[in-house]
Amino acid sequence: MSNISIPYGTRDFSTNEIRKRNYIIYIIKKNFELFGFSPIETTSIENISILKRKYGEEGEKLIFKIINSGIILNYSLLSNKKKIFKKALRYDLTVPLARYVVMNKNKILFPFKRYQIQPVWRAEKPQKGRFREFYQCDVDSIGSKSIWQEIELILLYDKIFYELNLPVIIKFNHIEILKQLSYFLGINKKFIEFTKILDKWEKIGSKKIFKKLIKIGISKYLLKKIFWIFKEEKNILKIYHFFLPLKKCFHFINEIKFIFKIIKNFKLKSSKLIFKTNLARGLNYYTGIIFEVLTENNILSLSGGGRYDNLTKIFGLKKKLSGIGISFGLDRIYISMLEMNLFNKFLFKYLDVIFINFGYNESIYSYKLILELRKNGISSELYPDNIKIKKQLKYANKKKITFVFLIGKKEIKKNKIKVKNLKFSIEKEYSYIDEFIDFFYNKYI
Repeated sequence: MSNISIPYGTRDFSTNEIRKRNYIIYIIKKNFELFGFSPIETTSIENISILKRKYGEEGEKLIFKIINSGIILNYSLLSNKKKIFKKALRYDLTVPLARYVVMNKNKILFPFKRYQIQPVWRAEKPQKGRFREFYQCDVDSIGSKSIWQEIELILLYDKIFYELNLPVIIKFNHIEILKQLSYFLGINKKFIEFTKILDKWEKIGSKKIFKKLIKIGISKYLLKKIFWIFKEEKNILKIYHFFLPLKKCFHFINEIKFIFKIIKNFKLKSSKLIFKTNLARGLNYYTGIIFEVLTENNILSLSGGGRYDNLTKIFGLKKKLSGIGISFGLDRIYISMLEMNLFNKFLFKYLDVIFINFGYNESIYSYKLILELRKNGISSELYPDNIKIKKQLKYANKKKITFVFLIGKKEIKKNKIKVKNLKFSIEKEYSYIDEFIDFFYNKYI
């Protein structure tokens, strides 16, 4: 028999895994709604021309392309990609959102606050927390430049991770501050290179970062003078005073001060907010505040996002729409919670009640009770086969079902309902199903 497998970088999920993932999605979705975001869904398949407007030739390498219908591949076609590929699987949820906004601009009420929880696909090398097929949980607000949007997202971060019992660090920076630093260091023409080096800070450390920055042409004397600013995260006033003489930074520094002032008043429950000048991400489209959320030990990035002003412009929309959004990595949150044993505190039950199958007549009688239990929100089932009771009880134990209904000829004759609590090995008889329902909701739960 040939080996059976799934494509590299993809996964199947067991019932237990799905329940845990659904719990995370429930917490995220509940809070998205609580903060006033409304759901949309976009197609999994996009035209390549749409995706290329943002990602370009480099990003195109990571896109899963779909061969045009009816194409028979041969070498003569390979030189003309347009003849082979016109569609692709979506790479993220941001570009589909921008397309959706442009296509529906006359129907949308701005500011447009949307959330989206859907799978995306990337043809990149899989590693811990990174797969070729994965879910993104995004929120975006489009049509407002207000700094209160940034504050809302910080509070949303804190509430979600607090409810997941996951302590995190929320790092933020401003793209314009990075740009002014590049001018100050005399490497503004190498801005992208400069920020790509900074982005590796957590991976390679400050010493290697220093050497790499020297290599791109920064004066060693000048870099030594200001290198502290990339490390500093406690003395915010010291950072403020450094940037104040740089006139173009004045507005952005005031925005950062305002964020800290407001957040201090509200007090975060489980998150630590840090301003980090070495944070550099999404530079191909972010234009303002940028975010990254990491686990408390700084190992795994769980979320990121920021403000963007030009995304809808790539689709020809003349009106400039400012937007801000963040994306939660479901898989990385799941991995972090698993490693910290956070799921142990939650009960992932499969079924509340199972009825032992004693035969045809007993099953008919049991089914009337099953329907009554289901009507009252108690999950129930009848074991499908009339086999040895011992085997049926073994199944119930393995499935971690608490209550087993044993209704045989004797119980039907007496008009009694016998229930066994497998957790405590206690048997009890009830005269009416309502008695058990009352016990279930008032004493058991």
